[in-house]
Amino acid sequence: MADNRKIESKADEGERSGRGSTDDLHGRVAKKDVAKAYEKYAERFTPKPRYFFNSLKAFATGGMICTASLWLERKFMAAGVPEQDAGICVVIILIMAAQLLTGLGWFDTVGKHVGAGVIVPITGFANSMVAPALEYKKEGIVLGVGAKLFSLSGPVLVSSIALSTAIGLIYWAVGVIW
Repeated sequence: MADNRKIESKADEGERSGRGSTDDLHGRVAKKDVAKAYEKYAERFTPKPRYFFNSLKAFATGGMICTASLWLERKFMAAGVPEQDAGICVVIILIMAAQLLTGLGWFDTVGKHVGAGVIVPITGFANSMVAPALEYKKEGIVLGVGAKLFSLSGPVLVSSIALSTAIGLIYWAVGVIW
């Protein structure tokens, strides 16, 4: 390590004096050696991921979310809601649940324990919209929440969801009035 410091200090001196590439080359080589040594050192303490167990957990969690969604859809249909509308209601409930969990700060904790099973369905999309907006709420509604709401999910997706919701509400209101 002391040798690396000497080489790095010589490289710094060479840069200041305008001297050449030999010192710079030794400095770059020394920095690469230090980076490789640190990488090997860090690998010893980094836990190895358990791919099979994590995949199983994600599969089970995603399956439970889908099973609960199907059960909820069947409950809506048993109450007289048409099948298409029941599916829409379930999607809205999933989005709202993910937004609520994100707002309470629980979504990341749940995601850490159950893995991709909770992120892959539409709940992950809802989380990706709400999380940056909450992070920048101190900046205000327009420059904080509004700007960050559009940053991660993409303006096209957010705009299309907002527009389709507005059109759906108008369509519903017209159906109720007529």
